[in-house]
Amino acid sequence: MKKQGIKILVTGDFCPLNRVEKLIEEGDYSAIFNDLLPMIKKSDLAITNLECPIAIEGVKIKKTGPHLKASGKTIDALTFAGFNLVTLANNHIMDYGVAGLNSTIEACKNSGIDCVGVGSNLQEARTPFYYEINGIRLAIINFCENEWATTSGKTPGANPLNPVANYYDIKEAKGKADHVIIIVHGGHEHYSLPSPRMQETYRFFIDAGASAVIGHHPHCFSGYEIYRGAPIFYSLGNFTFDLDNKKITSWNMGYAIQLEVVADEISFSLQPYSQGDSHPGIRLLKAPEKEKIEKEISMLNDIIRNEISLEQEFDTFTLKIKVIFESFIEPFNFRPLSILYARNLFPSFLTTKKRNLLLNIVRCEAHRDLLIKILNN
Repeated sequence: MKKQGIKILVTGDFCPLNRVEKLIEEGDYSAIFNDLLPMIKKSDLAITNLECPIAIEGVKIKKTGPHLKASGKTIDALTFAGFNLVTLANNHIMDYGVAGLNSTIEACKNSGIDCVGVGSNLQEARTPFYYEINGIRLAIINFCENEWATTSGKTPGANPLNPVANYYDIKEAKGKADHVIIIVHGGHEHYSLPSPRMQETYRFFIDAGASAVIGHHPHCFSGYEIYRGAPIFYSLGNFTFDLDNKKITSWNMGYAIQLEVVADEISFSLQPYSQGDSHPGIRLLKAPEKEKIEKEISMLNDIIRNEISLEQEFDTFTLKIKVIFESFIEPFNFRPLSILYARNLFPSFLTTKKRNLLLNIVRCEAHRDLLIKILNN
């Protein structure tokens, strides 16, 4: 007789903009989730990353990058689909400040959807979500890389990526649950592989006691590996993120993970889909589209397994975006000059001595602590 287990569905970034927002306002929720709906509803625990606040109130915070928010009816769509839990530790959850965060948490509570990864202070944000069914107890821990949303103490915000604190949280949760699943929002946008630092860190979470690590944020799917018997998925890609200028690209492709936990074992399957292309909603891939994506994932997996290849790929990626990052640290802050600089039509103001100084400030942990504190104030 087969032992009963837990079926868990995990998806990437859910950010209902443009055509998807219109479908939500019209109440046409089926058109968003389409043929993935049965799989979501049959899961014992269905999880998605709500990539933006449900900002009924709140003003934009000062930050770099876009400010995102979702319609107040967004939670109705997620409830209709069958999601039980949303992860909120991501780089956009504080785009509309504390009011935006609070309205999101309140909307989740009112709908019966649980949330994890945020709180009114760091201690609350670090609190795992516990779930038990069929005699198996899970702990879900959610955190994100440190951009504009994370909290460092008594202020509201998202649970930060901090390997030391994350280690202790994993160890504590492991003492209270059969399995600890880490969901982390981080990585390099539009890059389909982890950096060597990411791989080392995510593997460390397995060493600490996690049964699986699942990542999202790069806006494209990545590969996965099995490390010490536990799966690490480096990026699931976008789940719902409809943009006018993104059609039939890596932006529109992703996959959901279906985990099955039975006693001490975890198995998984990938469900590749497209989203936000000719149709705004999610559409499971059929052959040969599915075979093509599976082949791409297999190629990424080969690179991930080879640490030398992974380092070489990251070196190549770094060279591609080198000029962008150099323009960030140049003393001028005028877009036309940045464009000229990117085209080698404007000189650099940074001397070798100045570059070495900046390198030392950023690379050295003690110097970086001071730099962050000074810039933050």
